[in-house]
Order: sequence, then C-alpha cells, then structure tokens
Amino acid sequence: MALGVVDYVVFGIMLIMSASIGVYYRFTGGKQKTTQEYMLGDKNQSIFPVAFSLMASFVTAISMFGLSSEIYTRGTQFSVIIFSYVIATPVIGYLYLPVFFKLGNLSLYEYLEIRFGRLTRITTSLAFSVQMILYMAIVLYVPALTLEAVTGLPQSASIVLVGLVCVFYSTMGGIKAVILTDLLQSLLMYASIFTVIGVALYETGGLSEILEISNKYGRINFGNFNIDPTVRHSWFSILIGGLFTQISLYAVNQTQIQRFLTMKDYKTAVTALWCSLPLVVVISILTSLSGLAMFSKYYNCDPIKSGRISSGDQLMPLYVLDTMGSIPGLTGLFIAGIFSSAMSSVSPILNSMAAITMEDYIKPFKKQEISDKKRVYLMKILVLIYGGVCIILSFLTKYMGAVLQSALTIFGVIGGPVLAVFTLGILLPYINQKGALTGLIFGLTFSFIIGFGGPKPPVENLPSFTNSCTIFNNSGSTQLLSSYQEVPQEDSYIYLYRISYLYYIVLGFMVTFVVAMVVSAIFRGTNRVYNPDLFTPYVANRLKRHDRDYEQS
Repeated sequence: MALGVVDYVVFGIMLIMSASIGVYYRFTGGKQKTTQEYMLGDKNQSIFPVAFSLMASFVTAISMFGLSSEIYTRGTQFSVIIFSYVIATPVIGYLYLPVFFKLGNLSLYEYLEIRFGRLTRITTSLAFSVQMILYMAIVLYVPALTLEAVTGLPQSASIVLVGLVCVFYSTMGGIKAVILTDLLQSLLMYASIFTVIGVALYETGGLSEILEISNKYGRINFGNFNIDPTVRHSWFSILIGGLFTQISLYAVNQTQIQRFLTMKDYKTAVTALWCSLPLVVVISILTSLSGLAMFSKYYNCDPIKSGRISSGDQLMPLYVLDTMGSIPGLTGLFIAGIFSSAMSSVSPILNSMAAITMEDYIKPFKKQEISDKKRVYLMKILVLIYGGVCIILSFLTKYMGAVLQSALTIFGVIGGPVLAVFTLGILLPYINQKGALTGLIFGLTFSFIIGFGGPKPPVENLPSFTNSCTIFNNSGSTQLLSSYQEVPQEDSYIYLYRISYLYYIVLGFMVTFVVAMVVSAIFRGTNRVYNPDLFTPYVANRLKRHDRDYEQS
C-alpha cells in the first residue's frame, strides 16, 4: 500500500525539522568551531532535553518492534525488565557517575589509561566501538524494514535516507543538535505508540477487552520464577540481566556519559538521569501494551502463520497498515516516529564514536598538539566516515535474526567485560593493570564464544492460531490453515549454548571480575594507583581516611 499525500507531508516535516536543527546550530552560537561546543554543548544544556536524549539513545525501533513482537509471541514476562531500570538508576547515579563526572574527560576510556594503563584503554575503547557499530547497523535497519512492510519502498533506499539525515545534522550541529533532535524525535515516538494503542482501544472496545483476550490465550504471564539459567525469560534472568545491561548502557558507555558531561555540574546530571527514568518506564509499558493490542486483533488469525509477514518484527507495521492505512496522516505519523527512534539513537553514537576516535586513537599518538579548530574538523570527518560504515553494515543486519535479542546479545557480549573493568577500577584499589587487562581479554573471549558460538536451540513461542484465516491454493479453492506448532527439543544442544542470552552480560562480567582479582593478587603491588579521584565516593573517603591515619601515625 502506498502512502498518501498527507502521510508524506508528515514524514517530510519530521525530516526537514531534524535537518534544520543541525543547520541552526551550525550558524548560531559558537558555530561548532570548538571541541567544548561541538562535543560537550558548552556544558550548559538543560535538564529535560538531556533527559529525553538519555531515554531516546537506547529506546529505539528495536524496542518498539522487538518488545511488542516479544509480548505478542511469548507473553508479558519480559516486561518485568522495567523493575531493573528502577534498581539500576541509583547505582548509576551514585556509584559510577561521580567518578566520571569529576574527571570530566571527553573520552570515558581515558579513565582506564590513568587507572590501568594505555593498553587497557585502547582494548576497551575498541570493544565499545565494535559494540556500537553493530548496534547502529541494527537500529538503522529496523526503520527500513518498517517502510518496506508498509509502503513497499526498498530497504536500501530507506537505509540510505535515514542514514544520510542522521549524518547531516550530527555533522553540522554537533551534540547540541543531537540533543534537541532527540527531544523532537522522542515526542514523535510517543505520538506514534499512543496512536497504535488508541486505535486498538477504539477497535477492540477498550483496555479490558484487550486484556481479557490476551489473558485467555496466555499472553499475560508474569509467573515464571524458574532459577534454571537455560530458561530464556524468568524473573531472575530478566531482572539480573536487565540490571547489568542498564548499568552497562548508562554508566560506562561513552554515548551516555558524554550527555551527562553536557550538564553544568554533577547534581544537574543526576537530576537528568532521574528524569529519564519515568520516560523509559512509560515508553516500555506502552510498547508492551501495544504487543497485547496487536494480539487482540490477530489472536485468531496469526499473520506469520498465514504468510502475510515473514517475521515478528514486522507485526507492528502490518498492524498500522491494517488499522490506519485509510486514515490520512496516521501512517505517516507512525513512520515518522519509527524513523525518529532510529535517528535519536544513531546520531549520538556517531558523535561519541568521533570523540573517542579522536581522543583514544589519534590524539595520543600525535607528537604535536592538534589545534582545537583542526580537532573539530577531523571529528566532523569521522562522523561522516562512521555514518558510511553504519549504512553499509545495515544491509547485513537481516541475517542476525530477531532484532530485540540480537541487540541485547551485542550489548551483553561486550558490555559485561567492559562493565567489569570499570567496576573493578572504581571499587577495588588493589586491582592493577595486569589483572584488569588479563581479565578483560578472558572475559571478551568467553563472551564471544557463548554469545556467537552455537548452534543454539530455537526459541519457543506460545501457541498461535489461524482458525479464522483462509488462503487460496492453486486451484482457487480455500483451506483452513493449521494452528499446530512444533515444540523445539533442547536436549541435544550443548549446555553452555542453552543458557539464556540475558545472562551473557552477567557471565562476561563475572569471568572478567574473577580473573582480574586472581591475577592482581598474584602480581600484588605492581601498577597500583591510590588517587582518590579515581574511585567511587565511599572508597575514595576510605582511602583519604587511611592516608590521614598513616600520616598521623
């Protein structure tokens, strides 16, 4: 189905407004000529735009499609991850953020050089780069999937379109443009998901009807408390894995730390973090509800089994096509929201990738000091390069499987060991360079084996039905489709590869943590750092008291 004129107008306005913000900041203020302005927004950004930006960075079309598809096919169990967001917020704000904000380094990984040496810094920075490049590719692919499902526009054109718009305003306007466009795009994300739910409430007859249908067919299921690590989703796997993932994304991720550093002081940064929490919680609840809303429409005629779509990630665009296709502007609003969710994630990552490339890979190896003007120029070139790489890799994303699990796997495999190194650095003074680097290498190796090794058992879905579906065969007659679903057998798979993907980040963290502690104990006394500024406030205060007691004695 082709978009109408009004849909194109709505979609076009979003693209024009996003690009215009980049142009505005390019020719106002300091005109993006200094690193302080281009990468840190002159450290005077407002709380609420930054809060929306923090939320939008990792609440993307992956969440909107992946989470709603997860709820539709396997029930609401995954929604309990919301509780992990609440638990993680104070840990991020009061354990990690004080250290990195006080140091104020443009590159988060400069901390690791001070604490554990340059090689640890470079290794961790490279791991982050790989993680974010893969993630950007998935984020950019998802809107293309949407537009193809709704309008038939080739994925290649969609990927290039959204990629070029992201690169344009990120290059032109710097972090200021990224934050303001994130605010605009966040509002469009909310509008699109509200529209989906509003239409569902109108069609179905109200929230109680949606919940009644979903409960009848087993989609409302919060009762899995199984401690078996091979169970894909239980309270334990979701809360523990979600907690580690959230801390990894917000506490030791260059993209988010760089946003915190745009604030004038630590107190303001923590306020922005707390303000982002309800935004994340609300969008997660709404997206989960949208999954139930879709099920209330398709519960008796599953579009995957009937062949209308090829994967669960296309459920939401199909739903929009079926329910809003005849209403001028609503399909365009939905597509604008989906594209917005992609751009609000890709643009800040491009900005942060340029920052760490300059700070971690170029600047340390330059014998002569690079002028500030030249640094900004080089970082703009880097944004263009990373944007091009992201666009190219997006064409390969369709081979990675379900987008939600793919994204969380990438976060877990790399995020666990990286989180462990930073945690060791801020909590344990006796951990040294040899221990941290050895632990990081062992942790990354183990995580890649468990995350990308295999084969792994297929994911089991809840039963779906096609009782009211009919299709035409070659002779022109109709036949009912079977609702039978084969349950996969897991016994033949290696136990390590049967472990829930949500535990990848936990296991990577533990391997890195334990190996680092053991190696540091063996080489105790080497490369130790006692600067209190490098440790979380509680540990720093203990070190200061220890130094005072030592001097008095």
